[in-house]
Amino acid sequence: MTLSSFDWVVALPKGRMMQDAYRIFERAGYPLPAAAGERELWHAGDGVAVLELRGGDVPTYVDLGIADVGVAGRDMLLEAGRDLYEPVDLGFGACRLSLIRRPDDEAPVRRVASKYPRFTQAWLRSRGLVADVVKLSGNVELAVLTGLADAVVDVVQTGSTIRAAGLVEVEVLAHSSARLVVNRSALKLKRAVLWPLIERLRAAARTTSG
Repeated sequence: MTLSSFDWVVALPKGRMMQDAYRIFERAGYPLPAAAGERELWHAGDGVAVLELRGGDVPTYVDLGIADVGVAGRDMLLEAGRDLYEPVDLGFGACRLSLIRRPDDEAPVRRVASKYPRFTQAWLRSRGLVADVVKLSGNVELAVLTGLADAVVDVVQTGSTIRAAGLVEVEVLAHSSARLVVNRSALKLKRAVLWPLIERLRAAARTTSG
């Protein structure tokens, strides 16, 4: 059975956000099928297929039409730069993208390390700043501590990680939360399915935030 045989396909990020996504889809009246085993790459039921992906891959799968809709953090969407319709802020996974440095370090930023190189470069250009951007996959705070970079751009939730590292949040660059994203072509071709889904998720998100 191919993905095209289903009424709609949803791409979800693995981990905590996927659990929250399952809950809000159920509250909206769209319970998603559960995986039969841990090694399943995708699973389906009742006309819907679910793809379990790395968070950064969700925008790509939706933009290129493999999935009709997806759930992605706003941070991932800013980095991906894909042309997606974002009709609903789902209200969970709240965090912020911040510039992080050593305390009292006021020297010009010459090199920035980040998991979000595209977003970081765009932010630097918007400020008229010129700096090297180094892409890292994890523990970006270590880049400042070891001298690899004099600043990092990373996701901050409570701030406990950067405080434990002896660093400070200098500036919040963007706020993030989980968003429903929709492929623009699918929105036209499957409007009878997707528009009710959007409206009911929007109502579920309002109920949760209230």
